[in-house]
Amino acid sequence: MATNKTEEQQQQSQAGRHQEVGHKSLLQSDALYQYILETSVYPREPEPMKELREITAKHPWNLMTTSADEGQFLNMLLKLINAKNTMEIGVYTGYSLLATALAVPDDGKILAMDINRENYELGLPVIQKAGVAHKIDFKEGPAMPVLDELVQDEKNHGSFDFIFVDADKDNYLNYHKRLIELVKVGGLIGYDNTLWNGSVVAPPDAPLRKYVRYYRDFVLELNKALAVDPRIEICMLPVGDGITLCRRLK
Repeated sequence: MATNKTEEQQQQSQAGRHQEVGHKSLLQSDALYQYILETSVYPREPEPMKELREITAKHPWNLMTTSADEGQFLNMLLKLINAKNTMEIGVYTGYSLLATALAVPDDGKILAMDINRENYELGLPVIQKAGVAHKIDFKEGPAMPVLDELVQDEKNHGSFDFIFVDADKDNYLNYHKRLIELVKVGGLIGYDNTLWNGSVVAPPDAPLRKYVRYYRDFVLELNKALAVDPRIEICMLPVGDGITLCRRLK
């Protein structure tokens, strides 16, 4: 006869979920997520990415990092589309940036922007040791002024093969208005966290962390806008905390 879990058992069960540092998987089964990591992600993870992941795990904000499975996905995606000129908005310690730098050719370029240089410099020695730092043009500060400057010069229009956004969710739509001009026709924009801890389907009275609740409406607004934007075709994937790929059509 089945019995209901006691409150203590439920707490223990919750405590055992998502033990992976920087865990953002939306999978309900920890065992299944661990299987993915141990079977196909960790055995193939480049040594520099492993080193940077372990460094980031010790940082107090480690939940901001791109998950290892998403890093693997981005690395393969960039190779599939032969990306050469890319952009990243929101760098943190640079795990996804390193995944990109390892994927693009030796003469590839990444314009990387973040408001916190200190976090970026935490991972920079690993990036340098991997021999890919020359591909990165890091700019400290808000991305919007840089994007506005790029958009003003028509030679930058349609010049980026791939753009990855993992930054302030309340600016995602503002970024999109500019990035759609900068990515080439057939190129991709990837917006991270578009399932936002699963909160996009949470009822209004659900107990959510303050920052999750605050940004949820911005994520919902973005998702609705992308779904009806005729300039792109989209694919929302439950990788990490959700990533929406937008391929520019015109």
